[in-house]
Amino acid sequence: IALHDTTLGPATGGCRMWDRYASELDAIEDALRLARGMTYKYAAAGVNLGGGKAIIIGDPKRTDREPVFRLLGKFINRLGGKYFTGEDVGTTLQDMEYIRMETEYVVTLPTYLGGAGDIAPMTAFGTIRAMQACCNRVYGSDSLEGRQVAVQGLGAVGHNIVGQLHELGARLVVADIDPEKADAMTAQYGVETAPPEEIFDVDCDVFCPCALGKVINDATLKRLRCKIICGCANNQLAEERHGHMLEAQGLVYAPDYITNAGGTIYDTDRLEVGNVNHDRGRAKVSRIYENIQRVFEIADRDRIPSYLAADRMAEERIQRIAEVKKYRD
Repeated sequence: IALHDTTLGPATGGCRMWDRYASELDAIEDALRLARGMTYKYAAAGVNLGGGKAIIIGDPKRTDREPVFRLLGKFINRLGGKYFTGEDVGTTLQDMEYIRMETEYVVTLPTYLGGAGDIAPMTAFGTIRAMQACCNRVYGSDSLEGRQVAVQGLGAVGHNIVGQLHELGARLVVADIDPEKADAMTAQYGVETAPPEEIFDVDCDVFCPCALGKVINDATLKRLRCKIICGCANNQLAEERHGHMLEAQGLVYAPDYITNAGGTIYDTDRLEVGNVNHDRGRAKVSRIYENIQRVFEIADRDRIPSYLAADRMAEERIQRIAEVKKYRD
């Protein structure tokens, strides 16, 4: 469990279960990077929470899940409210129920336990709102009708993005390391597929990374044939210098933690107001469009890449609220 910053509120971030880390140190690095990303995500989104993350090194397809997640719940409970967890890569709402048996500090819960239920559709919706803002910047229109979008990764959020983009009239090419997932999208929506290793070479308007991180790197930047990078994957830049490199190539980049905040904005809305309300939550998620526009405004104003502009927007809010909190009630 990694806690990054609690200036705005308790550290909050999903629990990831993954077995493809090369070492325990790689898993720790991932947890730290993701926790930092959550701090910036909440700050930039105007949510009063800090950043944290939990990682279980293990097979996400294992079936004996109850003891694993109840034990994690005990560890989370020991933190006394400093960390709230939720669903992430490799974990499910059922897993969150197991954690809830041991601690109250769980955000993502099914509706019958007072939670928002499946938040993947809202993460997808927020990603598409960011994509529309990017299209407006590049093409002067936020319409996605007829736009070619290459979607990498068809997990819980990725397949929702495909469905929503299909409804908006986008043309789609999809790829996933699991060929059954790609075939299912073709059967349902008639989309084109590409081998996972070739998705970077697809000629498209938008490259939409929805798998794991570090997807924008020295090798892939040479291959991308798009004008916009906008997807829901966390930590898309392998290193910060890649943010400068894609800017130099003339690519418009929607910073990932702004783009993919929709699910957690919707999910955590009830923490502030005490209940789940779909219309209110969706309205808040829709503001990701304006958040991306604000990032571009800061980038233009300060003549910096968009990834730095997003950091600046988040850091400025954290600093302002830290000053507020100095004053006693």
